[in-house]
Amino acid sequence: MQRNFVKKHTEQTPRGQQSIVKEKNTLLPYLLELLMPQSKTAVKALLRRGQVWVNGTPITHFNTPLNPGDKILISHEKGHVTFNHPQMKIVWEDNDLIVVDKKEGLLSVSDSPSQEHTAYFLLSQYVKKINPRNKIFILHRLDKGTSGLMMFARNKNIQEYLRANWHKMITRRSYIAVTEGVPEKNEDTIITYLAENNRMKVYCTDPQYGKEAVSRYRALKNNTKYTLIELDLETGRKNQIRAQMEHIGNPVAGDSKYGAKTDPAGRLMLHATRLFFVHPATGEEMRFETPIPKQFRDLVK
Repeated sequence: MQRNFVKKHTEQTPRGQQSIVKEKNTLLPYLLELLMPQSKTAVKALLRRGQVWVNGTPITHFNTPLNPGDKILISHEKGHVTFNHPQMKIVWEDNDLIVVDKKEGLLSVSDSPSQEHTAYFLLSQYVKKINPRNKIFILHRLDKGTSGLMMFARNKNIQEYLRANWHKMITRRSYIAVTEGVPEKNEDTIITYLAENNRMKVYCTDPQYGKEAVSRYRALKNNTKYTLIELDLETGRKNQIRAQMEHIGNPVAGDSKYGAKTDPAGRLMLHATRLFFVHPATGEEMRFETPIPKQFRDLVK
C-alpha cells in the first residue's frame, strides 16, 4: 500500500499523569479535582503551557467539554513545542523520523566542534525542549548550498536499520538543478566513478579508483544560457550531481567549485525536490515533494 504524505506534521505524545473521564464535565473543573491540592492558578499555567492533552492533542482552552471515555494526560515535560526557524521547516514528524525542508545556506551537520548553525543542531535543540532525553540521528546530508528535503531519525535503531537498508528503503530521490548551457542529450543516464582529492573535491575517475555513481536526468526547459533539469539518483555519493554535471560539460549554475562560470541567483542552483521512502516502522511508502524554487523557473523562462 502506498500513501502520500505531503507537509503533514504529527505530535509526539509526552509522558505524564494519565486519567480517563467518567462523566460529562469541562476541562478546568475536572483538572482542579484531579490535581488537588494544586491552586487554580497553577492548573491554568499547565493549560497555558500546553501540558494538558485530551485524546492525544494538547489543549489550552479551560472550558473544553469532556465526555465519558476521554483520555487526559498531564505532561511532566515542557508542554507543546513548535519548531520555527527561517531556514528550515518540519514537514513530517512522528516517533521515528523527522523530515525537513531546508533552505540554501544552512549546513546539514558540521564535522567541527561548533555546530550551532546546522540543521542537526536546530533539530536537536527542538526535540530536547520536548524532553531533555530526546536525540536525533543523522541519516544523510545535503550540501550547504543545496535546498530541499532531508530526514533525520528519532532513535538509534531506526538510524541503523535505514542506513543498513538504504538502497531498498529509499524508493526515489529527485533533484532540480539549473545547469549552464544545454546538455547534448535531452535525457540520459550518467554512470561515472567518483573519488575525492586532497582539496575535498569529488571528481570522475577510472573504475579501479572510484565508486560507481548513477544519475538519470531529463531536461525540462532551456534557453540559450541555462537548462532546468530533473535528476533521479540511483546512488547517493557525495557531491554526485555536482561532479557529474561538471563531467558532461554542464555544471550547476552558481557552483564555481565544480566548474560554473556564472552565479545568476547568488546560490548553488540545486534543490532536493522529492524524497520517497518506505517507513521502517510501518512498511508504508512515504512521499514528500516540494515545488521548484521560483528563482530556478524565472532563470529559464
